[in-house]
Amino acid sequence: MTGATLTWRLLRDLKPGEFENAGDGWHEVSGRAGSDRARTDRAMAAKLRETQESDAADAAVSRLERLSRNFRYVHVEAGLIRTALNGLASELAAPRKQLLDALEDAACLRFTVHEDGSVSYPAAVAGTLLGEREEPGGTARGSARLPLEPPGLDERPGFPGAPFEPNPNAAKARTIADTIARAVRTAAEIDARYAKVLSKLKAADGLDVTTAAVEDTARDAAAVRSTAGSHLRDGVPWGASAAGRKAWWDGLSAEQRREYLEVAPDLIGNLDGIPAAARDEANRNQLPVLIAELERRGDDDARTKLDALRELRTKLNEPSRVPMLLLGIGDEGNGRAIVAYGNPDTSKNVSAYVPGLGTRLDKEFVDSTLQRGLDTAKGARRLDQSSAAVVWLGYDAPQDVDVVGAGDARKGAVAYNDFMRGLVATNDNEDPHLTAIGHSYGSLTVGTATQQASGIPGADDIILLGSPGTGVDRAEELGVGKDHVFVGAAENDPVTKLPSKQQAVVAAPLLLAGPLPMYVAGEIADRDDDDLYFGKDPASKAFGGRRFEVGDGPRPLRDGGAFDAHSQYFTPEKDAVSARNIALVISGNSNEIKSTEWR
Repeated sequence: MTGATLTWRLLRDLKPGEFENAGDGWHEVSGRAGSDRARTDRAMAAKLRETQESDAADAAVSRLERLSRNFRYVHVEAGLIRTALNGLASELAAPRKQLLDALEDAACLRFTVHEDGSVSYPAAVAGTLLGEREEPGGTARGSARLPLEPPGLDERPGFPGAPFEPNPNAAKARTIADTIARAVRTAAEIDARYAKVLSKLKAADGLDVTTAAVEDTARDAAAVRSTAGSHLRDGVPWGASAAGRKAWWDGLSAEQRREYLEVAPDLIGNLDGIPAAARDEANRNQLPVLIAELERRGDDDARTKLDALRELRTKLNEPSRVPMLLLGIGDEGNGRAIVAYGNPDTSKNVSAYVPGLGTRLDKEFVDSTLQRGLDTAKGARRLDQSSAAVVWLGYDAPQDVDVVGAGDARKGAVAYNDFMRGLVATNDNEDPHLTAIGHSYGSLTVGTATQQASGIPGADDIILLGSPGTGVDRAEELGVGKDHVFVGAAENDPVTKLPSKQQAVVAAPLLLAGPLPMYVAGEIADRDDDDLYFGKDPASKAFGGRRFEVGDGPRPLRDGGAFDAHSQYFTPEKDAVSARNIALVISGNSNEIKSTEWR
């Protein structure tokens, strides 16, 4: 139909099944290309990398990578064509049904529908002020305009200025003609939209697919999504529980899942309850789209996030002994990124770490915060290979002095619990061991999450590091039992010495100067107390958690350490004792931690 002038006869004779059959053919092409790419990557290139080290082997791997890129291009583009054809068939169904209903009405009334869509009607007897008389038949021409105003006494219904027709068949004929005109116009608009998208889904001549062409597939996917993706969005069970979403995803055919991953990855990548491998693939597909959007924006915030995403893309493409999965990505607020080291669906032990003050989607997050997650995963996997560690930046951590408020933690707590609920739903183990980790302000977010209905879903243990308080006064209030609350607090960590809200009055003149000057004031005002800004000090005896040994860290003033002691809990090169204790808890070996005295 595309390329021809659309008439009502063409629309009437349209066979939507032909579009769907064509789509199935393209799906088969896409599937074969995807399988060939997998074989190229796993059975050929990977074997060469593992077994051969020579210039010839490197050259062969380079050629295989180019072949893999070609297969991926065919796989994605053919899948997009399939989605576009299915979307076209789906959208044309409504105007075609309107047309068929109108033609049926015309046949029942013995009206004649002409090639141009006009409708002829017969003579009929009509009552007038002078009595009944036969009114002649005629021909009604349809209008695709929607009626906007009520008709006058002598006007055609809905169209001011049209003459009144005494023949009762005239109004019926016009209604039918209008319906035909509107159906054809709507179908023509749909056809034009899809023709524009489909015309772009073609490769340049030649066998080599350039990197630029591969990146262009993301733009192609976005175009198909904007044109044909409404039926995909409408199909997502947004209001369902994480378990309900998992059941929905599992119930989709392989073909349907492939559509979501390639055409609408933004709908799936951040959806709690979708399996980790699917979220990772969706977010990797969405990453170039997000990068392109930030490139177009070009402001300072966009450039900060852009640098981070480019660096993240590089890390995702690097070979790693610990699998790296991208479970969430977004540019809202200060940016979003959820990264797992190890598969949280297949691992028996899973931790989810919430970073704190100053964390945002920037280069430091990619270089430093993610490294903490990798170090955590490596440490836990040495004790139990079935372990994974997640870095969860799924909220806006406070950036500066607004750390004194709990609003960000309250918002983050809801999102964190949704994520944890998703981990529970998708984990393959009967009873996985889940650990919630809060560092810095992130410990307040974790503490706040425990106060939501039913606490943190699935959490068995909680680790609090460099905490300014959790919002509660006793470990037992965190919902996992006080013996499952573990606290790491370096002696020289300024954040763990912030004064309580009452004591902050003493330090108020230093508030705007940041936590470091407040540390000094807190030490003076809080020598014998055990309160922090957000409640009882988790490292205190009154709180009642299990404090484990960590390094003291450099002193903020005398050693010029500033915040160094606040940042090294996860880093084995700087604090091996702390990193091992964290790994022991995560791997389910908390009975082996090195404990230390409360403050």
